[in-house]
Amino acid sequence: MPRPKGFDPTEVLDAAVGTFWRKGYAATSAQDLVDGTGLGRGSLYNTFSGKRQLFSEALRRYEETSAIRVEEMLAAPGTIRARIRRVLMDVVDDELDSSGAHRGCLAVNAALELGGIDDEVTARVRHNFERVENAFHAEFAAARQQGEIGPERDPRALARFTVAAMYGLRVLGKTADRQALTQVVETTIQAL
Repeated sequence: MPRPKGFDPTEVLDAAVGTFWRKGYAATSAQDLVDGTGLGRGSLYNTFSGKRQLFSEALRRYEETSAIRVEEMLAAPGTIRARIRRVLMDVVDDELDSSGAHRGCLAVNAALELGGIDDEVTARVRHNFERVENAFHAEFAAARQQGEIGPERDPRALARFTVAAMYGLRVLGKTADRQALTQVVETTIQAL
């Protein structure tokens, strides 16, 4: 009979997300993961079989939490432009939080570090981006149907444009100030 694990795998994944988010994949050591998750090496590797699988699972967990956050903001009342502004300003606020961490987005960080090099990470990040794009697409399609945006506007193209702006804010947030980031948000909203 197998022994119970004695820990919550979701809590471990959340801790691993934080560790990878702060340090990146390559710079995160096994000891960093032990320290970050509170698990011993044996438990960590018995559960996830290694750093590589743990990183993949951490990206999956990050997608769950980050995409749900976007989906919830898009489901709130308001015009399409107001809801998109809320999502983008949430990114600005997150990037400029008082901790000064400027972590960006774990998916974007993973794309920059391993995208195109590691097929599994590339696929996981692509899935993350597509989920957010699909959420935007659904809202733009509904807005077009309700006459909130013109019938000539392509909801898929608008969704991709908005995703590019959102993840661009994540990258710019590592160095830019609030005024610059807010200008990107307002220009994006005007372009919709």
